[in-house]
Amino acid sequence: MDPPTAEAVLQSVFTLYNNPNKQEKETASKWLEEFQKSIHSWEIADQLLQRKHDLNSCTFAAQTMRNKIQNSFHELPEAAHESLRQSLLEHISHITLETKPVIVTQLSLALADLALLMSSWRKPVVTLLERFSNNPNMMYAVIELLTLIPEEINSRYLRLGANRRKDVLTELETDSNLVGEYLLMCLMNCNDNELLQMKILKCFTSWVNINAFNLSLIGDNLIIAYSFQLLTNINTKSEIHDAATDCLCGLLQCLEMNNNGDGLDVKLFNGILSLDEAYNTSVAQEDLDKSMNLCRLFTVLVESNLTRMVAGSEAAAPHYSIKALELVLICVGHYDFEVAEITFNMWYRLSEDLYQRNNEALTAHFKPYVERLIAALYKHCQMEADHEGLIEEGDTFKDFRFKVSEIIKDVIFIVSSISCFKQMFLILQTPNVTWESSEAALFIMENVARNILPEESEVVPKVVEAILNLPSNCHIAIRYTSINILGELCDWIDNNPETLEPILNFLLCALQQKNGLATAAANALQSICSACKKHMLGHISGLMEIARCLDGFEIQTESAIGLLKGISIIIGRLPPEQLTAAMQELCGFQVRALGQLTSGEDDGLTLKRDRHDPVFWVDRLASIYRHVNPEVSANDVNPCVFVIVSNWSILSRAMECYKNDPKTMERIVRCIRYAIRCVGKQAMPILESLVKQIITIYSGHNHSCLLYLGSILVDEFACQPSCIEGLLSMLQAFIEPTFQVLQVENGLKDHPDMVDDFFRLVARFIQRSPFQLLQSPLVTPIIQCGLLACTLDHRDANLSVMRFFCSLLSYGRHDRANELRSIVHSILMQHGESLIMNLLYASVFCLHSYMLSDVADVFVEIKHLSPHQLEGYVQKAVDALPKKNSGGSITVTNEQMIEFVENIVKSETPRAVTQALQDFARLYR
Repeated sequence: MDPPTAEAVLQSVFTLYNNPNKQEKETASKWLEEFQKSIHSWEIADQLLQRKHDLNSCTFAAQTMRNKIQNSFHELPEAAHESLRQSLLEHISHITLETKPVIVTQLSLALADLALLMSSWRKPVVTLLERFSNNPNMMYAVIELLTLIPEEINSRYLRLGANRRKDVLTELETDSNLVGEYLLMCLMNCNDNELLQMKILKCFTSWVNINAFNLSLIGDNLIIAYSFQLLTNINTKSEIHDAATDCLCGLLQCLEMNNNGDGLDVKLFNGILSLDEAYNTSVAQEDLDKSMNLCRLFTVLVESNLTRMVAGSEAAAPHYSIKALELVLICVGHYDFEVAEITFNMWYRLSEDLYQRNNEALTAHFKPYVERLIAALYKHCQMEADHEGLIEEGDTFKDFRFKVSEIIKDVIFIVSSISCFKQMFLILQTPNVTWESSEAALFIMENVARNILPEESEVVPKVVEAILNLPSNCHIAIRYTSINILGELCDWIDNNPETLEPILNFLLCALQQKNGLATAAANALQSICSACKKHMLGHISGLMEIARCLDGFEIQTESAIGLLKGISIIIGRLPPEQLTAAMQELCGFQVRALGQLTSGEDDGLTLKRDRHDPVFWVDRLASIYRHVNPEVSANDVNPCVFVIVSNWSILSRAMECYKNDPKTMERIVRCIRYAIRCVGKQAMPILESLVKQIITIYSGHNHSCLLYLGSILVDEFACQPSCIEGLLSMLQAFIEPTFQVLQVENGLKDHPDMVDDFFRLVARFIQRSPFQLLQSPLVTPIIQCGLLACTLDHRDANLSVMRFFCSLLSYGRHDRANELRSIVHSILMQHGESLIMNLLYASVFCLHSYMLSDVADVFVEIKHLSPHQLEGYVQKAVDALPKKNSGGSITVTNEQMIEFVENIVKSETPRAVTQALQDFARLYR
């Protein structure tokens, strides 16, 4: 863009905020976005801040300055850093309590980020305190700056690098005493200004969170004492109560990481234990915010002591810190379930630790607490007495009950499933028990039923009998949860087949109900079919009748598909001749409807919900193909072949009919994939027709799912010599349209699914038919595309690219054919340097840390081929990386470069290479 003027920017800002014309607003917004990206925005933002024309222009200028420093600091030469610093300090000096918070925050962020990036600015904290600490009007601005500097240290935008970050942290540690003294002075002189008090606490917390303070020296710090005072005072306002809670939580987490508090941990522990009265007061006053804050503090207290609590309880007596669980359980008993929910992660962590240690005596210390937890959750899970129907989807109470299910499954081993089941059954037998109490008890039972031993004969038979004899007038929620219990008891039912017929009759009756019961019954039937395959064979006629009537039941789509899964599993165990007939009939219901839709004869289908959507029928058919899995010996004809070949014409017609619809195409391709997997090489009769059709469709509609289907065909048929030429032609036909999409600007980034599916296809080809692909001229452009795709930060796509390179390079090992080895070594000579260069660049600048293990696999494969070449490639790649960041600080030293190269070369495992890559990448992040 042409160099803009300050007046032009002011006009655009005015238009953006004040012009009623939407089109002109959008034009102004786009122009301002482009302006912020330009090099000219540095100077003009500075001018606008000096002019103070109006609030909107000052806010925009401050945001622009912050944005430029965060994202475009490299645009400024080092010589301009000092003038930028002076300018920002000048703007900061004009901040008062009346300045709008958004401007204060943006300017403070800009200066804080500059202080971190600008390595030539030594002791920025000292500079700020020397310049502004004696000016009481600057207190607000200085505290904001002192808060943001430690908070921004780990900003992902700044890419400070590990060396710079370490230097800054060391510097801040030496400055922490000055900051602590300044904050105490501010606290004593803030004249009970609650905004300043809150800011002081937040600032102190931000320095605690980076472990800047020496914990052994701050035990008597007045700010900590003040935090306790605020939490004890019933009149403390919510915002400052939040800040005090954050402060103490930060200290606890800091102590958990660095247990060198020299008594601070005991002081905090005892101080927090004494807050039980403050919690009780918050409950009595129905102050939910304070109750949640204190619950959070009690929970963090347990979490910070968890390792010591568990390890120290392996003796006869539990560790003293176990008392903190009492506080947490008091909170779990709060009348609002949102308070109980705060504790859930702590219970999960506790259960994980106990499970790993597998010590019955140790677990026994925690059993009473978990029993009380479950008892409290049972009460929280009770519906309102006047509630009618089931809990609706999206209801926060339903979400809470789902989380309760998860936490019960995590902790139940501590108290044993059958013990919990019995306890809840006793509640059901209580005289005059209310329906909501019964339903909640059944809900808890539902979540432990799957863990009950199939041999149990004392309680479960009584529960099953009670469910089968539920009175017709019982609340629908009780009936719904009881049906779910039967589904969860599927393994027990398999071991007690005499109960199967009455249970199936009960569920068949429920299938014909409405208001959610049919869906629950379908889900339960699916579970029983999956677990009771042997016993369900005798009921196949009843299951087929259910399939015939499926559209007459009020079942959610996913549950209907699940029910078809269950029926398909049973069909898969039938003798071959019966299997073909049953599968043909089951598929027929779906294929007929799909045939009507694809031929335009959908009369009657459109009247029923989403029956006019082809996906509705395709997904059902896919479920059948996926789960009819007969056991077929190598030389026998798969009884599913006849069905799949017969139905192919309908699926082929559907692909042609819906080739313009990506969503529908994806589901049709998924269905074909399951069909191919079902019969494997016996799908040969449809192979040629299928390949021709997907090539034709892909040339005009670049659906990446067709590439994925191609990889399935390669996986199944590439080991057949007669198929290789056709499959190679298919790959060649895919390449041109694929590369046309990926080679445009941002093509790789905008189409990660295509990258994923294309390289999955190529990797499969290399695995199944390496000679034919590696000897073809296709391999070079594929490798070149893979080199570009190395930097793609999409997990699945990048993984497929890495697996392609690993599959390719693996054929260079000594246990492979000589001809293949020589081809791979030639490829490595030609592309190895570029590959390592791109992989290292991607690891440092583009990929998430968790993705580097996939990159490491490629490094290891190259090492297997030629360790010496790997060392040379890595050395060149390291030399090509920048050694300083945009702020002028050293990103990587010569010693660190040498160490990294040595670590890569000597590493024997992918895990060791991953660690080396992650450590090196941190130097740039």
